[in-house]
Amino acid sequence: MTPVSRRRLIVLGAAGIAAPWVARAAEPEIRLKFGNIVSGDHPLNLAMGRVRDRVARETDGRVAIELFPKNQLGSDADMLSQLRSGALELFAQTGVLMSTLVPVASISGVGFAFPSYDKVWEALDGPLGRHIRGAFEKANLVCMEKSYNHGYRQTTSSTRPIRTPDDFNGFKIRVPPSPLWTSMFKAFGAAPVSIPWGETYSAMQTRIADGLEQPLIGLLVDKMYEVQKSCSLTNHMWDGFWVLANRRAWERIPPNLREIVERNINQEALVQRREVEHLNATLQGELQSRGLEFFKVNNLDFRQRLVGAGFYQEWQKRYGDEAWSLLEATTGKLG
Repeated sequence: MTPVSRRRLIVLGAAGIAAPWVARAAEPEIRLKFGNIVSGDHPLNLAMGRVRDRVARETDGRVAIELFPKNQLGSDADMLSQLRSGALELFAQTGVLMSTLVPVASISGVGFAFPSYDKVWEALDGPLGRHIRGAFEKANLVCMEKSYNHGYRQTTSSTRPIRTPDDFNGFKIRVPPSPLWTSMFKAFGAAPVSIPWGETYSAMQTRIADGLEQPLIGLLVDKMYEVQKSCSLTNHMWDGFWVLANRRAWERIPPNLREIVERNINQEALVQRREVEHLNATLQGELQSRGLEFFKVNNLDFRQRLVGAGFYQEWQKRYGDEAWSLLEATTGKLG
């Protein structure tokens, strides 16, 4: 695969979001709104733009996917409510944030669980992923088979850099509204503050929190380098998106057209995974040029702090032995 440069990312984003493929049919028979919280030039939306175009071609314009990035349809909680009611047909969200509805969905975000991307995909394309998708089904949602990549999350600060676990003591860190994130950073002695992503930039400007944690691609596309001074390469959790559909809307689509939509979403996920992995591996230089100072840390020290705090034992109880054993089948023993 040809690497995707930042310049090409922006060009593709502008083309993909602003100038959709024009279908040959006069009017689509089926319109599927796709909502999410990340920017239009994030690789998730670029990938779904390609899905939109191929679906339009393969269905001869009968199916139109309309993209609504960066909270255009409301907050993540708003869009989840719309998805469940049928007002929104397609929604991409991280497993950790979906845990308010499906608790086991956040298990892929357990801190320091996955040492590499290969292990992430082994788990989520295997038995653990099937277990999570089954839980979505029980919540009356349709979950696409392949998850999309957001990357490993890093820790940034507008005050002191985080170099050791002790540096988290009293550190006010923005986290998404999620018990897993809150629990992990409390185990480090930090003071997590739950703030929706759409409000994070202004929260950093007004010092509601001292820092945040995000994959590098998120720091770049949402310009968090403007309100942060340092970035510690903690790699504390992997993050990615499940693409979810409203069951009633999904089942109204004729099976032959539904197969085209599902196949393209799953196939494009494999391409997008590699794009994000490449981008997150190469963005440090660009973020440094924009003023962000980077620090390497001993990740094992952070994981051992979680072990000592009983973090893994607590979450094994919360998820249950079945889900936890599926996680450890890939990661090895945690805690």
